[in-house]
Amino acid sequence: MVLIKPFNVEQWMDKYETKCKYNIAETCSDSISLVELAALGESSEATNAENPITKALAKKRLDYGHIRGSPTLRQNIAELYNSVLPSQILITPGAIAANFLVFYTLVHPGDHIISIHPTYQQLYTVPESLGAQVDLWKLDEANSWSANLDDLRSLVKPNTKMIILNNPNNPTGAVLPLDVLTGVKELAEKNDITVLCDEVYAPIFHSSLNQPPPSFMALGYKKTIVTGSLSKAYSLAGIRIGWIASHDDEIIETIAAARDYNTISVSQLDDAVAAYALSPIVRGKIVERNIKLGETNLAVLDSFVARYAKWVSYVKPVSGTTAFVKFRKGNGKVVDDVKLCESVVGEVGVLFVPGGHCFGTCQGEFAGYVRIGYACGTEVLKEGLQKLGDWIEAGGIDK
Repeated sequence: MVLIKPFNVEQWMDKYETKCKYNIAETCSDSISLVELAALGESSEATNAENPITKALAKKRLDYGHIRGSPTLRQNIAELYNSVLPSQILITPGAIAANFLVFYTLVHPGDHIISIHPTYQQLYTVPESLGAQVDLWKLDEANSWSANLDDLRSLVKPNTKMIILNNPNNPTGAVLPLDVLTGVKELAEKNDITVLCDEVYAPIFHSSLNQPPPSFMALGYKKTIVTGSLSKAYSLAGIRIGWIASHDDEIIETIAAARDYNTISVSQLDDAVAAYALSPIVRGKIVERNIKLGETNLAVLDSFVARYAKWVSYVKPVSGTTAFVKFRKGNGKVVDDVKLCESVVGEVGVLFVPGGHCFGTCQGEFAGYVRIGYACGTEVLKEGLQKLGDWIEAGGIDK
């Protein structure tokens, strides 16, 4: 029997996200409705025309549809990566299912896996549950969460099967730049290692970043797998569409064979909405909206951190929707991140995620950190941080 460790961040969200007043733990860019989505593809001359999503769905028979995803959706996703064919795309119920399916198919007992860290717990816990030995390639907290290639090289073993990346990074909002990605590619190519890069937060790169990194797919390494979804960067978590992309046809066919056991097809309704959202004109508008939202809200968070610098510090994110923020008491002592989050949500209704509990892998790792999702509605973020600031000033953090 497979032993699955508790998925701490998801269990925390499940426990509190429907009970809080100010959710600044959510990592999706502020969600949009179908009406708002439809409007993005309408011209000013067509305001009275039929809703394009309704039109797309009108003649669909609600059978299983295209098993691997509709041709239109797969074509639109392939265009995100330029060099990938629609036949090299598999559609899944969200990126979480995409990642799980990759591990379920390709990771076996006795394999050695290297995962970047900190990151979404799924990326290292699931391979471990499948019998793999997992080593963590740790980002350098003292150097703005940078990645050291020599550290990665020291982790490689003869049986290393896969290197797992998350770019942009959850929870830090840092990125692996092109030179690091190229180094990973060269190391993987030399040792015949598959690279899985979870890119669910791409392409939300802020203007403060001098040179946004490319998708790992753009580096041309055949044994590359990239996963993505419409949840984080595209504001459509509710339609549950993700994907797996790879240059390697054999990898795609192997995963597709395993996929038959857990996914016949995704909802045709979701598929049609996703295809529309990822059409070039609409996709561009969503990305533009969410980069602007992220930058606007990050300025709000940055102002909060500066105002409460006695208690709060962070490495300012350059991408994505999350920040890893460290809290301490007025006397400099690190707070208990779980107790902090429980107190804040219970006393002022503000929800964020305890960093040590949800991202640490050993006692004391990331103690005092919380993950804040700052790409929610701007007013929600402002009001939530105002309540949090009032709580700090009232001595709540120093109790």
